[in-house]
Amino acid sequence: MRFTLLAGLVALIMPSAALAGGTIDKACRATGRADAGLCGCIQSVADQVLSGGDQRRAAKFFADPDKAQEVRASGSASAEAFWDRYAAFAGMAEAVCTGG
Repeated sequence: MRFTLLAGLVALIMPSAALAGGTIDKACRATGRADAGLCGCIQSVADQVLSGGDQRRAAKFFADPDKAQEVRASGSASAEAFWDRYAAFAGMAEAVCTGG
């Protein structure tokens, strides 16, 4: 079942990977740790599951990974809700973009 869901998701988002260039894509590329294809894929997943505000917030994690820990440990209800959305995005991006 999970494989079928992921295969459907890949079919939906991969064509748009070439059109990537959003906040997450730019932050990913700026690190120099991933190629354009991977960064574009991650952006495509972000476009499907994160709001623009969530994408801007998550993009900061690429430049400063300690920010992610700060958000996760903050204890506020809004940070916890964001973290739940971010964790779902991260898991989906890993599964779709790296086959993991």
